[in-house]
Amino acid sequence: MSDSPPPKNADDELAGSEQPFVQHLVELRDRLIKAALAIGIAAACLALFPGPSALYDILAAPLIAHLPKGATLIATNVISPFVVPLKIMFMAAFMIALPIVLYQVWAFVAPGLYSHEKKLVLPLVISSTLLFFAGVAFSYYFVFGQVFSFIQSFAPKSITAAPDIEEYLSFVIGMFLAFGLAFEVPVAVILVVRMGLVSVAQLREYRGYFWVAAAVGTALVTPPDAGSMIILLMVVGSLYEVGILAAQMFLKHTKAPEEASEATNP
Repeated sequence: MSDSPPPKNADDELAGSEQPFVQHLVELRDRLIKAALAIGIAAACLALFPGPSALYDILAAPLIAHLPKGATLIATNVISPFVVPLKIMFMAAFMIALPIVLYQVWAFVAPGLYSHEKKLVLPLVISSTLLFFAGVAFSYYFVFGQVFSFIQSFAPKSITAAPDIEEYLSFVIGMFLAFGLAFEVPVAVILVVRMGLVSVAQLREYRGYFWVAAAVGTALVTPPDAGSMIILLMVVGSLYEVGILAAQMFLKHTKAPEEASEATNP
């Protein structure tokens, strides 16, 4: 009589894999709910104070300041005065709740990462969030004034400016994304170095090519005035240099154990 265990069939081999997969789906659902609740709570608070209309007034303030006296924005769609402020309210709520949303993403993926990967991911999540916020704030407080002043200086005296609120919202979102993503240059530099696509020495060597590419990119995403293009170009170029320095630090402190042992014992 043989003491060997009976052979397992395919169904038995897969029996233990279903439960962990379901658990991951349940955890993903729970974290999505928490992220949605954070956005909903932020939206509810913004609805109470300062309110959707006041949020639009805040967003439109840089443009209003450069319009001719007595000129205002207009709504060419019947429901625009209702829908557009709501869009802005939820956009602002998402940005306020973004740290909580990113934390839920981090908490979901962190258990599957190695310790050296956690050292890389968490600082990048935090820094990319702060850099995106910095890009949005920079465009609102510094760039919008330059752009609207330039546009109004070229407007003929016979034209009364009355921008549409939906068109203005599209313009603002585009500018926020352009400057927010432009401020992510250090994060992009760190990632390409950490993945081994380029080295820090190559980044320094290709510095001139980057400035040319950045000049072309800023010319495409910024309005047709030299002021905003030069400002964004200088910011992106400075962030590229910051990214090179940060990549050196991250490369040193986020090596896998086998990489660290090879570096110490060549």
